[in-house]
Amino acid sequence: MKHLFLDTNVIIDVLANREPFSNVASKLLDYGDKGKLQIYISALSYSNIYYILHKTCSHKEMISLLKDIQAISTTMDVTGSIISEAIDSGLKDFEDAIQLNTAYSNKKIQAIVTRDPKGFKNSDISVLTPEEALSIIESTGS
Repeated sequence: MKHLFLDTNVIIDVLANREPFSNVASKLLDYGDKGKLQIYISALSYSNIYYILHKTCSHKEMISLLKDIQAISTTMDVTGSIISEAIDSGLKDFEDAIQLNTAYSNKKIQAIVTRDPKGFKNSDISVLTPEEALSIIESTGS
């Protein structure tokens, strides 16, 4: 697997050093940084990350962290049609519906990586936990 869409919670695990999740999530980001993996995240994730973490970091620190994430990932646009698809998706978690439909917009994406797989029920793309994704990457040498 070389093209993974990371849900917001995976990024926050790293930036907030949320144990025990941060170690595996950090390894995924490290693979992205080294070019062994293409990481995609939704533009929506940036505002969610900022909103959740700004209480523990200054604005300047948050902007620096977001720039670091941007440097090692591809940011995917959230368009009006993605919002319409999310509204019509039937998923109970609207943020997950936006993330899922954003991932659908790029055919290269092979899996969505999240700590909340139940939020992506009936996905046409594989849904993996960070541990599952890391296991696959390390076992295939990707």
